[in-house]
Amino acid sequence: MRLPTLKWAGDALELVDQTLLPSELVIKRCDSAEEVRDAIHRLVVRGAPAIGVAAAYGVLLAAHSAKNSSPEELREHVARAAELLAAARPTAVNLAWAVRRMEAAAQGQEASAQELYERLEREAKAIEEEDREANRRLGKFGAALLEDGATVLTHCNAGALATVDYGTALGVVYAAVEEGKNVSVYVDETRPLLQGARLTAWELTQAGIPATLICDDMAASVMSQGKVDCVVVGADRVAANGDAANKIGTLNLAILARHFLVPFYVAAPLSTVDFDMASGADIPIEERNPEEVTSFAGARFAPVGVDVYNPAFDVTPAYLIDAVIMEGGVAKPPLGAALAALRRD
Repeated sequence: MRLPTLKWAGDALELVDQTLLPSELVIKRCDSAEEVRDAIHRLVVRGAPAIGVAAAYGVLLAAHSAKNSSPEELREHVARAAELLAAARPTAVNLAWAVRRMEAAAQGQEASAQELYERLEREAKAIEEEDREANRRLGKFGAALLEDGATVLTHCNAGALATVDYGTALGVVYAAVEEGKNVSVYVDETRPLLQGARLTAWELTQAGIPATLICDDMAASVMSQGKVDCVVVGADRVAANGDAANKIGTLNLAILARHFLVPFYVAAPLSTVDFDMASGADIPIEERNPEEVTSFAGARFAPVGVDVYNPAFDVTPAYLIDAVIMEGGVAKPPLGAALAALRRD
């Protein structure tokens, strides 16, 4: 079962509350841009493509509250919401990308507020549909890289819950299975918030795909035993040279994969590539609340007063990436030139 991560209800945005999975399946309703921003920050909705689409609808909610006012007032609502939402999480480029598209759609001096609102609604729905289509296309390209009987190692959650409804890294697995291939998956638990254990393992179990959950520090062991055919991960931002920011711990896997001669693939839509950022050295890395490391589900397990470093992402350099799987094809080294060739604009 793959359920939509989010749904536009006409006057509200409905989200699967991922903080409660897998224990509870709860739909959270957001009635304002502020509520969408809070949902993004608290990881109710997460994953670069999903938060980009959610942010687009957050801007639309701001416009909804002003659609019976003047065009100027509606644009002011849009601008404030865009600024608020873009700052919710700094690493995922899809967030700012989607917000900029919505701001651009609000321009046009000849339009009434109602016309501007309708234009914004069309743009938000277009961003959603583009994500859906892009993930299915990249899934097909990625599936061609998997042999029948392949075992994939993945990290964090880059499945349906991280996108509109299909997935990037897991989209590759889903597409391979839909083609009739037998594919199994090793799932990193992904500390500190256990997105692999809570979300990816749940998704794969629901889909009937064989999945084995491992602790993050078991990856070297399973690779050394020849149990992994490839690593496939998602990305929150890819720099123009191919450096890729993804959930903390991804760099560990890339280094291990290179040591054990295991192909390492990044699966991400083109919207995740920041062509204005030369390299991963410039990617802003979000640091989150120390309590995510010292506690879980309300239970503290670290001593009070201990210092904590909690970056949410790390950057894998392009030279450790064997390919970036995108909706336009598979980019192979040199990644900078290959990504530029796939660029549409």
